[in-house]
Amino acid sequence: MDKKTYEQIEAYMKSCMQDSAHDVEHIYRVLYTALDIAEYEKDVDHDVLICACLLHDIGRKAQAEGKKICHAVAGAEMAGRFLAERGCDRDYIAKVEHCIRAHRFRKGKGTQPESTEAKILFDADKIDVTGAVGAARTLQYGGQESEPIYTRLPDGQIANGEEETADSYFHEYKHKLIKIYDMMHTKRGREIAMERKAAAVDFYENLYREVNSAFHTGTEILEERLNGSLS
Repeated sequence: MDKKTYEQIEAYMKSCMQDSAHDVEHIYRVLYTALDIAEYEKDVDHDVLICACLLHDIGRKAQAEGKKICHAVAGAEMAGRFLAERGCDRDYIAKVEHCIRAHRFRKGKGTQPESTEAKILFDADKIDVTGAVGAARTLQYGGQESEPIYTRLPDGQIANGEEETADSYFHEYKHKLIKIYDMMHTKRGREIAMERKAAAVDFYENLYREVNSAFHTGTEILEERLNGSLS
């Protein structure tokens, strides 16, 4: 891929992005991580990979406007039209579309990543929700959606994310983030993800400990104050 082509694809990507948790910097991080992973894989079509990385989240706006729309499917269609208008080869377009469509595969739903490029994009995208970056992005997205950091159980205790069904950072961590590390398709992708895992685990455990400690200490003192035990 020459620089002019890259810049044209990049410009189109920028015109489509508006979600702060899936912003332009997310795209670049995914691209850079994908290129790292690709160094350890054989027979990678870098033109397909770079294009797919740049365009993998361009369907986010369509998903935001219609909750039943999958951004991966919408993005693949948008990318296909964009590349066709530029006169790109149909086989090349199909490969890019597959990568974009498959990057959201989860729990047996959606398109399974089959090509090397699709597996690399999948891993690179998932790696961006691991470690410290993943914690920051998850909290950022939760803020956009007005989701709390944690919720309370019926008895008033701080929910750790395991038991409750309501959306929160703790729930997202227990039901999604901690499971990302087992989803990688490439050896290098697994290595990068595992290098970041400790940061994510430490952040969650420290955050839970801090809020839980404040809850138990504070409620005990409050109860004593209200009962007149403290003056």
